[in-house]
Amino acid sequence: MREVDMKLIIETVENMCMEANYKLSSDIEDKIIESRKNERNELARNILDDMIENLEIADKKKMPICQDTGMAVFFIEIGRDIHLNGDIDAAINEGVRRGYKKGYLRNSIVEDPIIRNNTGDNTPAIIYYDFIEGDKINIKFAAKGFGSENMGALKMLKPSDGIEGIKEFVLDTVKKAGPNPCPPIVVGVGIGGTMDKACQLAKKALFRDINSNNKEKHIEEIERDLYKKINDLNIGPQGLSGDTTTLGVNIEIFPTHIAGLPVAVNINCHVSRHIEREI
Repeated sequence: MREVDMKLIIETVENMCMEANYKLSSDIEDKIIESRKNERNELARNILDDMIENLEIADKKKMPICQDTGMAVFFIEIGRDIHLNGDIDAAINEGVRRGYKKGYLRNSIVEDPIIRNNTGDNTPAIIYYDFIEGDKINIKFAAKGFGSENMGALKMLKPSDGIEGIKEFVLDTVKKAGPNPCPPIVVGVGIGGTMDKACQLAKKALFRDINSNNKEKHIEEIERDLYKKINDLNIGPQGLSGDTTTLGVNIEIFPTHIAGLPVAVNINCHVSRHIEREI
């Protein structure tokens, strides 16, 4: 049984919060650069050039890519052969607290959603746990800005709505979002489970490498078709038209009830900040 000290969790999370806000993962950055090369609209190319320059400056100067440094979201996988010597929830939140303070990252979290008093340290984080085989801990972190989070949607489709109903809902959600989530966007889609599970799946889908596809061929086909259809909408970078409306569409699925077809859409802006570390 391997013992993991909470100090290691705190330090790892602290560094992840800063690194993710200063530099995009290579899959997202490379996709933006690739999209710039393929973009036919001159204005869209100029906007993508500005985005690429912004990424370079943020990385070089260790400054936030975007002023909205997000709500801290974690997906944690814990090996069954691990003993935690303390409160992992408290450790993760302490890491967020330190990372956002040390990195001069904006504190965006309000303690009460009605009274709206700021917590002052960007905690608490949103944390999901899974248990896996082995003696490792896998930590996935995303800084989720709310310009894009506010554009998400959930719909409880009927089973008879099928694939076409799913596509129609996703496209309608992206159309309604328009320029608000700072396109080009990454689209996460969750299908199945219950209404809450579908939303979790959609959020988790945003952590997946943008160049990967769902292992189920019929789901991969939906991803590819939606990717093309969304880019054909001509919303373009920052909503000013162009070929590049989405950088990718990731879909995750889960078994569901015979009477239901829950579908959730979670959108990320082009600053799709996610990072992964193994302890």
